[in-house]
Parts: sequence; structure tokens; C-alpha cells
Amino acid sequence: MEAAQRPYRSVLYIPGSKERALEKATGLAADAIIFDLEDAVAPDEKASARDLLVKVLASQDYGHRARIVRINGFDTEWGRADAAAFADHPNVDAILVPKVSRTADLDAVAAVTGDKPLWAMMETALGMLNAAEIAGNPRLQGMVMGTNDLAKELGSRFRADRLPMQAGLGLCLLAARAHGRVIVDGVYNAFKDDEGLRAECQQGRDMGFDGKTLIHPAQLEIANAGFAPADAEIDLARRQIAAFDTATAAGQGVAVVDGKIVENLHIVTAKAILARSAAIAALAS
Repeated sequence: MEAAQRPYRSVLYIPGSKERALEKATGLAADAIIFDLEDAVAPDEKASARDLLVKVLASQDYGHRARIVRINGFDTEWGRADAAAFADHPNVDAILVPKVSRTADLDAVAAVTGDKPLWAMMETALGMLNAAEIAGNPRLQGMVMGTNDLAKELGSRFRADRLPMQAGLGLCLLAARAHGRVIVDGVYNAFKDDEGLRAECQQGRDMGFDGKTLIHPAQLEIANAGFAPADAEIDLARRQIAAFDTATAAGQGVAVVDGKIVENLHIVTAKAILARSAAIAALAS
């Protein structure tokens, strides 16, 4: 499935050093997995984690799940070796580059990884300011919000409404949509707080994110539900399309559904909702 069509409701981080977790992930209901060699792996385990991940990805079947490897930065002793190890790996869909602050950061990795698609961790203040330039890089496929690192740079406090994050989140969303890139929201740290996660998923979906990065399998069900079209959305989309088709056949340019004007722009959105629903349904078939 093409990246633009594939659902990314739930994107689960799995430490590249934990063999049992890597094997268990083959049966989890995640749309995508980030195999993490960066933050989740201790310095003295970096090289062995890389070797383990190369082996596991060659032997385990992750089915429909998108397989993304987060490498270490090129400012570390492990980054280039990470990139080289997965550049030609047939079971890796993309390389996730940490702390992307400018498009040159992606170009440096692309010089090693060749044609492998790249994703960018958006987690620095400079990255927010350069989001449009980064999203325009021809090798880029997707963007991941790194809200924990961004909060550290900003010196911001946690708020349930994420007001301190809104400028950065908005800049990256605008950039991703302007260039047709996938973009997923940052993690919710309190993995036992279902209501808090549900609220943040709703906020992220309302803003326009494709899905959410997750730190624990217990968060998968809520994220999958939160970023899937609701039954009411699907029903409305079908009725809008039907009404608009009837109006067009009668020589009219607009229709009315539930007392609201329906124009062609609403039909574009309605068809996108139905396409997203169909793509999600296809994962279960």
C-alpha cells in the first residue's frame, strides 16, 4: 500500500534492543512500527541493537504494518552505521531521522540510504521554523512530532490543552499538507491514563494529524478508534455525495444535507473519509 493511502492511526515505538518486544509486535494492532535505535537504546547497546534489528526484520513477518527504523543522529558515532545497515534492507519501509532542523539533515542521510524513503522527527525549535523547507525535501515521506524534546527546548510546562505546542504543531501540519506528506502526532506519556489519551487523540484528529505515536501497546485501541472515521462521519459523507450527485444531475452546483450547503469542496472531503475508511477495512481483510 502506498504511503499516502496507508493508514497511520497508531505508530508504536519498539526498542530495537528488546528481542521479545520485537517479536511480540508482529501480532499487535498497530498501523506502523517505529523500531527505535535512538532514545530507547542505551549507548553501550547501540551496536548490538542494530545487529539484532537487522536480523529480526529479516526473519519476522510484520504483515501490513509499516516498518520504520529510527536511526541515531549523524552527530553520534552510530548514525552512519545505522543508516548503512538499513539502506538496502528489503523489510524496511523508511528511515526516521532524529532531530531534523533543516533539509540538509535529510540530505546527509539520503547520501547513505540512497532511494530509501525518509521520515523526519520534528522536535527542535529550528525544525519548527524550517518545517516548510523540510517537508519540501523530495526524499521525505512523513513527519513525526517529537513533543517531548520540543517541550524541553521550549522550556514549556505540560498542559492538557497543549497550548505551548500549538505553534510548532501548526507549522508542521501546514508544511506537511502543503507538500502532501504523512504527519503523526507526538506521544502521550501517561500510558495508563486512557481518558487523557483519548482527549489528546481527539485534539490531534481535529487538528488534522494522520495518527499518533505511542509508547505502549495498551494505547493502540484508543488511537486506532480516535483516528478512524466515526460511523456518523461515514454516513454523512455518503449522504453528501449522493445529494450532490443528484443536484449535479439536475444542473445545480450545490446540494443541501441536514440543513447545510454542500459544495464540491465538501465532496472532496467526503470521498477522502470514505477512502480512509476503506483503507482501514482493508487492513482487517
